[in-house]
Amino acid sequence: MNIVRITDISAPELHDFTGLTDVAMRRVREPAEGLYLAESPKVIERALRVGHRPRAVLLAEVWLEQMEPLFAAYPDVPVYVGDSEQLEQLTGFNMHRGALASMHRPAPLDPVELLRSSRRVVVLEDLADHTNVGAVFRSAAALGVDAVLLSPGCADPLYRRAVRVSMGAVLQVPWARLPDWREAGPLFRDEGYELTAFALRDDAQDLAEFVTDIPDRLALMFGTEGPGLSRRALASAARSVVIPMEHGVDSLNVATAAALALWAVRTGDAQALKATAGVGAAS
Repeated sequence: MNIVRITDISAPELHDFTGLTDVAMRRVREPAEGLYLAESPKVIERALRVGHRPRAVLLAEVWLEQMEPLFAAYPDVPVYVGDSEQLEQLTGFNMHRGALASMHRPAPLDPVELLRSSRRVVVLEDLADHTNVGAVFRSAAALGVDAVLLSPGCADPLYRRAVRVSMGAVLQVPWARLPDWREAGPLFRDEGYELTAFALRDDAQDLAEFVTDIPDRLALMFGTEGPGLSRRALASAARSVVIPMEHGVDSLNVATAAALALWAVRTGDAQALKATAGVGAAS
């Protein structure tokens, strides 16, 4: 392991790790510079496991021994080691998780190819909160979603907070950016998907009824909690679904709503599979 002791936090080789609390700057810098940050040993391990390549590593001294086996195969990757005060001055926050890795950002995936190789996908329109994006990815991974498709205005899944909240699921679930709705809407129809919008509409179907007859290829679409889905997104959807609620509550956090919807669809799929198996056994 190529260990480099930090002596000057203003050294240019530490550039990947500077100004991490400046969200606006990092949102621009990281994609432009072809990097993302994996935070914590568990997330770094997942990134390496899926084949992402490290650029540099930043460690607290006490984590050096634990992290050494992960980077044994990367002798040319610098591992910068410093004390807690140096790391906090450099990054702008207390690195209590002990480790940060600057990773090469993977090449973007083609949304059409992703749709063709999938069966159950999630579509996120213009979610600005990285925490919500990360939470949706974590549910998607846990509940068997094949891919996530993002509108052009959706927050970056590889931003540090999204990666952390997802517990690395953004590195496991394939995702791609969609074009605008004039092009994106026809993509779903051409690839045989029923694009289903979760929206508070008068004609929306109850989720419990929806999952009794789930299409073979399904795209579940979620929007922001305030404005909801845009008019173009709703116009592109084949139908709308609503999660019924009580006590005057009209909506849920988008990540919670997505988790409930994905669980319901997974349950509906399982019931359909059992029914099919029963028919086969009876015949």
